Amino acid sequence: MGKKSLLLFLSTFQALLLCAADNNTDSVKTIPPADPISSVIDSLDNFNFFVTEEITDVYSVYDFPADSVPAYSDLVYEYRMKKLDNITPIQLDYNSVVQNYIELYTVRKRYLASKMIGLAKLYFPIFEEKLDKYDLPLELKYLAIVESALNPMAKSKSGATGLWQFMLNSGKMLDLKIDSYVDERRDPYKSTEAACRYLEYLYKTFNDWQLALAAYNGGPGMVRNAIERSGGKSTFWEIRPFLPAETQNYVPAFIAVVYVMNHTAEHNIKPIKPRFTYFDTDTVQISQSTYFSQITKFVSVDTETLKFLNPSYKANYIPVYDKPEILVLPADKVKEFIAKENDILSYVMPKDDFGTHLANAGEKSGKVKVIHTVEKGEYFHKIALKYGCSIDNLKAWNNQTENDVHTGQQLEVWLDPASIYRYNISKKDVSYTPASEKNAFFYYVIQQGDSLESIAGKFKCESADQLRALNSIVDDNEVVPGKKIKISGAQN
Repeated sequence: MGKKSLLLFLSTFQALLLCAADNNTDSVKTIPPADPISSVIDSLDNFNFFVTEEITDVYSVYDFPADSVPAYSDLVYEYRMKKLDNITPIQLDYNSVVQNYIELYTVRKRYLASKMIGLAKLYFPIFEEKLDKYDLPLELKYLAIVESALNPMAKSKSGATGLWQFMLNSGKMLDLKIDSYVDERRDPYKSTEAACRYLEYLYKTFNDWQLALAAYNGGPGMVRNAIERSGGKSTFWEIRPFLPAETQNYVPAFIAVVYVMNHTAEHNIKPIKPRFTYFDTDTVQISQSTYFSQITKFVSVDTETLKFLNPSYKANYIPVYDKPEILVLPADKVKEFIAKENDILSYVMPKDDFGTHLANAGEKSGKVKVIHTVEKGEYFHKIALKYGCSIDNLKAWNNQTENDVHTGQQLEVWLDPASIYRYNISKKDVSYTPASEKNAFFYYVIQQGDSLESIAGKFKCESADQLRALNSIVDDNEVVPGKKIKISGAQN
């Protein structure tokens, strides 16, 4: 190929990479509304341990407008996926199912994807160190995004917990300590070690990474059964129709995450910085049982920070059994802790009794507000049971002294963010919307056959009139193929 021809090819291909092409937003609708992968991403809505809720303004090599949402043709996705496939032993296929999940992360959930990219700065160094120890593909670090969206407090409706989403019995099988005070499924270090051991076992069982990933989700017995029902087929895509729906989508979602995390710049997704990255933290050993409040009394660190960095301690209490326990601290607080260690360990905690409980009724620190609308037949005891709180808290949160509630009354309920999804609470009732997401919008390039009505339906906008107002369109004749219009991000 001559030099001029090569330059022409490269310039043409670069144009393909940078321009929005045929969009596949209709295909996103094939992801079920109750899809567990989509649901776990939503858990980051109420995960508040970020420096700011604003997206970090970092330099973009592609010079996209801040609110631009790029889209690409299948040719571009296939090309990029092939390049990634060449550098990992895990087979990365591109097809419409994978594309559905690429669009889930890069379009519908792109704001929350920004949070995942930020949290990766805290957790990926831990994952990579453990994966390297077991000689496992480093790309497996992306599996935790599929499992938990990098939320260590994530808990599924079935009870799977932590970054790697182990069920209780699975966690115990992998030697994770789970008792009334400690849940090592939430420990980033110990749960990652357990995940590596399990993934190593699954690969040795199936000798195929896609089947091993499917087995991580559904269990090795389920994969063996699917192989048998398929007539002895031996690849994931061949046995996929014989797998449960969740597992059918699990491997495509993983492939999509590998793509997205390696092409965040191309999709104009920028990180939201967490309060701490891996290199902002350090560890100390605790030689005797200690409450978080003992530490916060003598060290300039708050309880919420201790909970964020030490999610495995369930009751803000570090029980020391037969050997010292590890406490993760902000790196700049370690010297202060060491200097005050004797004072911390010798401090006698005041007794926490019913009187203390009443005095603390109405505490909101670190919690998320939920609005509960009282239904016919409900009363304080029933509502308190529903949300796992006390009547005293309900009254304090709502400045109410009487014991009666009435149908239609709206009550504030303040919950730990990790517990939101235990109670089947509608997202619209959770009073938490990041400021930068309220006014966000992205661009869509009008295609042949589009109308404002069809575009409004496609992106779940309030109406075609909303699009007209947002884009100052006074004449629908302005709606022509190739024109770029704004779409509100609030509904998308």
